[in-house]
Amino acid sequence: MSPFVDYSEYGKKLPVRGGVEARSRRGGFGRTWWGKALVESVERMAEPGRLTRGRNYARSGQVVNYRIEPGAVTAEVQGSQPKPFTAVFTVRPLREDELEVLIETIRAAPGMLAEIASGALPTGLGPLLLPSTAADLDFTCTCPDPGWPCKHVAAVCYLLAERLDERPREILTLRGLDLDTLIGGIEREPSPAVDDDPYGENIALPALPSVEFRAAPEDLDPMLLRRALRMTSADETTAATGLRELTALYRLLDR
Repeated sequence: MSPFVDYSEYGKKLPVRGGVEARSRRGGFGRTWWGKALVESVERMAEPGRLTRGRNYARSGQVVNYRIEPGAVTAEVQGSQPKPFTAVFTVRPLREDELEVLIETIRAAPGMLAEIASGALPTGLGPLLLPSTAADLDFTCTCPDPGWPCKHVAAVCYLLAERLDERPREILTLRGLDLDTLIGGIEREPSPAVDDDPYGENIALPALPSVEFRAAPEDLDPMLLRRALRMTSADETTAATGLRELTALYRLLDR
């Protein structure tokens, strides 16, 4: 829970001439799907009181200026002090694996890249591009309010939602992308499929070859074999018997 802050000690906000004033005069912010989705992402994580004051700041033109950069929106917001505060709304850039999913999604949908190049952004990419958790966002400001976010950053978020109403493709910049990088990734040859069985545990092995058995005596010169048997036998009958028994023994191995 955020600590109690007595805002009366800071005094009233100083008026701004030529500030960025919200188009919305009452009710919610965001006219389009992308603008509303960004507001919903921020409001799920922020303290309602500071958001109310942020809407008031956005509508009264307290945001002097802001610029969108890769991964962040940096703004000067006039509060009660003579010098404007520097408020920064940061969005985590897409990781490499998230970028690959985005590229594959666009590559698989004919016409989607042309739609993006024209300045539109299909709402089907919302789950891949919009920040959805507190880990995806950060809010900082030079003001003394420890809120997350403070009213100054909240005002910037609401103006950013209106910016996305007009230029939804700028969500790509917030996620650290530019159109050229996206096009280059889509035109690149798809990565080869990852082998999910690198050790071959699920591969069906071929059947073992069938080997034709041949008894060893059949591959020997019979004359030389008999000569060798005669040299170790008492007589011709014994040598012939040894040859028969040797041949029979090798055939038993084939059973």
